[in-house]
Amino acid sequence: MLPWREKNSLMQGAAILTIAAVFIKVLSAVYRVPFQNIVGDIGFYIYQQIYPFYGIANALATYGFPVVISKLIAESAGDPRRRQEAIRLSYYVTSCTGILLWGIVFFGSGFISGKMGDPSLQPLLQIVAFSFLFIPLLTVWRGTFQGDGNMVPTAVSQTVEQSVRVGAILLFSYILIGRGASLYTAGSGAFAGSIAGSLAATAVLLYFVHKSGLISDRKIRLESTIKKKEIQLLFIQAAAICLSSMGIVLFQLIDSFNLYHGLIKEGMGEWEAKMAKGTYDRGQPLLQLGTTAAASLALTIVPLVTSAYRRNFRQELDNYIQLALKVSFTFGLAATAGLINIMESVNTMLFENSNGSFVLSVFCTSILFSSLVLTLTGILQGFGKDFAPALAVLTGMLFKYIGNVVLIPLFGTAGAAAATLLAFAWMSVFLTIVLRKKWKTAFIKKEAAGKALLAVFCMTAVLQAWRVLWEYIFPLEESNRAAMVGMALSSVAIGAFIFIYLVLKLKLFTEEELQQIPFGSRLSKKIS
Repeated sequence: MLPWREKNSLMQGAAILTIAAVFIKVLSAVYRVPFQNIVGDIGFYIYQQIYPFYGIANALATYGFPVVISKLIAESAGDPRRRQEAIRLSYYVTSCTGILLWGIVFFGSGFISGKMGDPSLQPLLQIVAFSFLFIPLLTVWRGTFQGDGNMVPTAVSQTVEQSVRVGAILLFSYILIGRGASLYTAGSGAFAGSIAGSLAATAVLLYFVHKSGLISDRKIRLESTIKKKEIQLLFIQAAAICLSSMGIVLFQLIDSFNLYHGLIKEGMGEWEAKMAKGTYDRGQPLLQLGTTAAASLALTIVPLVTSAYRRNFRQELDNYIQLALKVSFTFGLAATAGLINIMESVNTMLFENSNGSFVLSVFCTSILFSSLVLTLTGILQGFGKDFAPALAVLTGMLFKYIGNVVLIPLFGTAGAAAATLLAFAWMSVFLTIVLRKKWKTAFIKKEAAGKALLAVFCMTAVLQAWRVLWEYIFPLEESNRAAMVGMALSSVAIGAFIFIYLVLKLKLFTEEELQQIPFGSRLSKKIS
């Protein structure tokens, strides 16, 4: 068992990284709204076609590699030679990875943009390719600090990176559009903003490196103390961790290659197809925000699952697994139903008109399943099952690709949204099967599921009644955006209150369970 101080330090470190991760996820979803308002649906289409490449670079620099490098550093504690060798080998592997990916995207930009059906995207691909060159510095130093138990540099660098990136994207696009630049030029400016974020993160990490004295002038003769097989296994594990965190980004990448292209093949004009893809892409920030809101509550319980598993507390472990899944299901269901109920007003409030509201409703149904996928992934990784979530993503990509090929010709962008839904649904089923094989536990008890569905049904009835009343007082027209904003915000407040009230009154969660959920006990006291 870990000493109290060491355990407390690890918990504090995990909390720092969790807070930073939630802030970054919210910020990376929210900025897309003002960005779309600046560049419009076609400008948003241009940006979202290229964004998955940045998303992959960011995932490599944030998740898999730093985790594995931190493990190497932690294992070399007290052995300076082994530590320096771990850092050197990490630089070598990440540098090769970064340069290889940069070369593929930069020199293959003409081929990639051609496959996307829009050769004008080539300059944007060449700019975003430089994101991969920051992988070595960002991953090695984040991993080194994490291996030493110091999570602050990682959290600060990630927060600064996203803050600078978002600020630069909005500033550059606003200035360029204001000066009459083309939407493709504005897109190039946006990805230049992403590079600015990576530069800022690198500067922050170098400051911490200099301040901590991690770079030593003392020369150490390096000897091969780390086996090649060990390195290979660790970096395969890094790839698996990265892959398991990239489901949404990789689904976007599939859309980038075959949604716009598919719409053109079905006879849609280029301008119309770009508008349709840009409108469809409005669903990305909604999915990200809804998933973050629903899964963040469940993910606070995952460390308790991991702790109980390591101590072999079987009953405690079973309770925590069921609680995490129940929280994820309950709030994922609420976020999905709530958004669908008010999609038209939310769409107008955020994106100026209600275009594509039905498609976005289909798309946002994925929130329920993506929340479950995130929670199940966290639980399985706590069990040391890193490859199962990666396999779920790979098979999910297959579902998404086949779904797009079959459904886009039949239903257009609604078909692509349905393909995303099917892919996430499959992933949640696959991961549930893996978990059941590892640990014989109920997914969610019928009684709890019934109470959650009843609460959602009542919330829906109240929201629809509120909509009728609001329309009677303030006619809901696209031209009256203020009325749509009022409708959306009031509906969010009413829906959240009704749902939480019913969840507590129906005793969906026990008093003991509420103690484990953030703000659970406070809400229970206020409503009871």
